[in-house]
Amino acid sequence: MDAPNQFESIFADVLRLPLEGAPEKVRDSLAVEEPLEIRVRGQAVAVTMRTPGHDDELAAGFLLSEGILKNRSDILEMAHCRAEGSIAGNILNVFLAPNVELDLERLTRHVFSASSCGLCGKASIESVHQQFPPVAAPLEIPIVNLLRFPDTLRAQQSTFKITGGLHAAAVFKNDQLIVAREDIGRHNAVDKVLGRLFLDNQLPLSEHVLFVSGRASFEILQKALSAGLRAVAAVSAPSSLAVEFARESNQSLYGFVRDKSANRYA
Repeated sequence: MDAPNQFESIFADVLRLPLEGAPEKVRDSLAVEEPLEIRVRGQAVAVTMRTPGHDDELAAGFLLSEGILKNRSDILEMAHCRAEGSIAGNILNVFLAPNVELDLERLTRHVFSASSCGLCGKASIESVHQQFPPVAAPLEIPIVNLLRFPDTLRAQQSTFKITGGLHAAAVFKNDQLIVAREDIGRHNAVDKVLGRLFLDNQLPLSEHVLFVSGRASFEILQKALSAGLRAVAAVSAPSSLAVEFARESNQSLYGFVRDKSANRYA
């Protein structure tokens, strides 16, 4: 394989196997997947497999959704590790303001629990609402605006076009795209867009909608709530717990946003 010519993709030699005719060697583009270790006050709190690029946004969005960050001033600086070698670019240090309270034991335990099974159903929702209360009312999205989102987001998915291997997420206000990001992980793509707006001091996003290229899961609804989003929409289906969470949180939830129709689940 060649070294990356950009953060998001690399070239590889592959063997294409057609139904008819002889196999042939071709060049293909692969989406890059590498680990990112997020450190807070010198201690590792999470490791996620991500597409390199916009790591500061990813860390900010993750810490926002974990309830660690409340205001832009909570972050003093973010910097990759200065150690030599490839590992340096995969370790990000987050320096918080002295007044930010941080229970590293609780955070680390919660992260590892969430990555496996965690709590379930009603208990999960109640746990999230202890940190992020439900929004006051759902945000209604005109269907004409909603149905523009897939094409608008697809136009921003430059790496997906050449690899077919990345998820995407975007935040819209009315029918205007505010920010869009791609990543190998759907949750990482969400963290990146929310982290970007957090770093730009744009939260809460009470008049915006989060749009994702795949399905809508419980965790995506939770992340949206952490940013004050009153609406989430997805190209594919929501999970049962995502629907339950949206209803308990007063969020609008739309699925199967395609072509000339969409489903509203909450």
